[in-house]
Amino acid sequence: MSAGTGLDRPVRTVLVGYGWAGRTIWLPRLQEHSGYEVTAVVEPDPRARATVPGARGLADVAEVDPAETDLAIVAVPNHLHAPVAERLLLRGVPVFVEKPVCLSVAEADRLAAAELAGGAVLLAGSAARYRADVRALHEEAARLGPVRHLDLAWVRARGVPGAGGWFTDRGRAGGGALVDLGWHLLDAAGPLLDDAEFAQVAGAVSADFVNSGDRRASWHAGGADGAAGDVEDTARGFLVTAGGVSVSLRASWASHEARDVTRLTVEGEAGTAALTCTFGFSTNRWPGPALTRTRHGVTAAVPLPDEPVGAEYLRQLDRLPGRLADPASRGRAIGRARRTIATIERLYASALPGRGTAAPLPEAVHAG
Repeated sequence: MSAGTGLDRPVRTVLVGYGWAGRTIWLPRLQEHSGYEVTAVVEPDPRARATVPGARGLADVAEVDPAETDLAIVAVPNHLHAPVAERLLLRGVPVFVEKPVCLSVAEADRLAAAELAGGAVLLAGSAARYRADVRALHEEAARLGPVRHLDLAWVRARGVPGAGGWFTDRGRAGGGALVDLGWHLLDAAGPLLDDAEFAQVAGAVSADFVNSGDRRASWHAGGADGAAGDVEDTARGFLVTAGGVSVSLRASWASHEARDVTRLTVEGEAGTAALTCTFGFSTNRWPGPALTRTRHGVTAAVPLPDEPVGAEYLRQLDRLPGRLADPASRGRAIGRARRTIATIERLYASALPGRGTAAPLPEAVHAG
């Protein structure tokens, strides 16, 4: 029986999208996991469809049979996340959507309506929450009393993804580093803030590296040489919840640093917990995750389990069947996604007042 689903078989899964994420992240892990059976892959490119091992190739989600599908995992370019998920939900197909779940509050509202109308559940979330070191940080933070401040940063040395492709095209990506890395940071911090709304939001963005060819992510294929990007490569923000908890946020695809580093710091009433690691699949990583606790002027290391890069995605897959079967899941994921994209929209509005989602970002921008 598949764990948590009540089924006497693996979760029949359709993978929607066979680009970098579908090929590299999702398909290998779905095939490795005993709780899933990949029955089909939806990919409009017939040549790419033909290379998918052990699954039917479909050209469009209209060909997905709801009666034979327990879950569709949407791994298409950002601008297609919400439209594709909406089509599936309206046909009664349960969906898991990669981040960013949607590119606007309006898209979030349409997904909520589709979930209700079709009767199928929408699941979503960043895999960052499922990292062993992030979970250890959450546990340590729970011992520090009320949270006063969070410092969240994911700074790459050279890591512009698919430069010249859809990742650096605002019309298809919805934004740059803030939508990409910032979503992970906000999602990882959610439990520390009880998913609270932000009463104050201020942001700044810059684009010093996005069109520099030597700043491309070496581990991320794709892109189009010579095509200029119109998104930010760095976003900074300062946010305050209604309860007075402050959050400093930085997301950078490229920088002057030597390594790609993620740092999450929690300041509580009784002490501070700090995690240094590297999210994602970069090969230019911090040597290993390190978690420390500081109280009364004394800093101590907190032991962390050793896990391979990408283990968080398998752990996320472990949890999806239970969430799929839980009636309380309905509305939860899209509510969280709506809060996240609303925060991102407000950060962009603060950084570039009057900016619409399709407005161009100059080649180099410094705004606050």
